[in-house]
Amino acid sequence: MRLSPSHPRYASLRVRARLTELSRTGLVAPEGLIAHGRGETFDYLLGEHTTPSARLAEAAAAGWLRQARRPVLSVNGNVAALAASEVARLARACPGLAVEVNLFHRTGPRARAVADALREAGVRHPLGVRPTARIPGLPSDRAQVDRRGILVADLCIVPLEDGDRTEALRALGKKVISIDLNPLSRTSQQADLPIVDELRRALSQIAEDLEQRPPTAPTGVFAPFDRRAALAGALRTIGRNLRRAAAAPPRSSGPRPRASPRPAPRTAGRSHRTP
Repeated sequence: MRLSPSHPRYASLRVRARLTELSRTGLVAPEGLIAHGRGETFDYLLGEHTTPSARLAEAAAAGWLRQARRPVLSVNGNVAALAASEVARLARACPGLAVEVNLFHRTGPRARAVADALREAGVRHPLGVRPTARIPGLPSDRAQVDRRGILVADLCIVPLEDGDRTEALRALGKKVISIDLNPLSRTSQQADLPIVDELRRALSQIAEDLEQRPPTAPTGVFAPFDRRAALAGALRTIGRNLRRAAAAPPRSSGPRPRASPRPAPRTAGRSHRTP
């Protein structure tokens, strides 16, 4: 597909084209294309930028990563396709952060493809290609984890996640940071620290915060975070944007139709006819 840089949705179309291409290789599951479209819709509603409430959540996430003793970032196919470079940057900014492959639609070749994409971006030792443990109470393949990673983590970052595993991780006593554009999703609703922002923006901002103030000696103690306020902030932004759009005059989709010529006024008296 040839995309014109002058197209108003050029960046979005490039991402869609890349995901479509990677779905043919097996890195992205077909269901992942649906999930991306859903997330993009919420980014429209949020204004396609990091909101103040998301920025506060990202700063808090950086603080939690500084204090975590065994933090893990979970990566699925969409995360690897969209943000492998941002994952690698965050891993560099937080040297104690483990990166683990975790897939709902899991096959051996697909797990290896995700790990290869991470390595190519600069992640040194991705975990989870060969799971060695299970999260209890989860029927899906997302229960398969690595003993050195998610199983023993005290903090899990779960971008583009499903709600079932978020609940299961919290039931094991782990702190969960979610990155999800939908503030109404079960993942956002269940996470201890929900970040309602686009994945690449969120990961880049957290990495930048850590680069400015790197982790030192972790304590395993996490500062309180008002998750309800974070979600309410995202919903207020969506509400304002919808009200603003409803009040705006409709955009012109083309040239205005030409007005019909007015009929000539009638002249009093007899009409003049040509003999």
